[in-house]
Amino acid sequence: MRKSRFTEAQIIGMIKEQEAGLPTVEVCRKHGLSTATFYKLKAKYGGMEVSDAHRLRQLEDENGRLKRLLADSMLDNAILKDLLGKG
Repeated sequence: MRKSRFTEAQIIGMIKEQEAGLPTVEVCRKHGLSTATFYKLKAKYGGMEVSDAHRLRQLEDENGRLKRLLADSMLDNAILKDLLGKG
C-alpha cells in the first residue's frame, strides 16, 4: 500500500476541522487533496484520536508480519510434503 503523505495527526486534524463546521471543500483546498480522498480518510480515521490511529498502524503492521510468517510456514510444509511423497 502506498504511504500517505499526511501523518495520522494531520489526517485527524483535517477531520476535526471539518467536524467543527469548516466546509469539506475548504478543508480539501487548504490541504491539497480531493474530496474523495478526504472521505476515504474520514471513513478510516473518523472518530479516532492520534493514539488510536498510532495503535491501528501498529496492529496493521503486526498483522502483515504474521500473514507473511504464516505464508512462509505453509510453503515450507508444502515443500516437505512434496519431498516426503516423492521419496
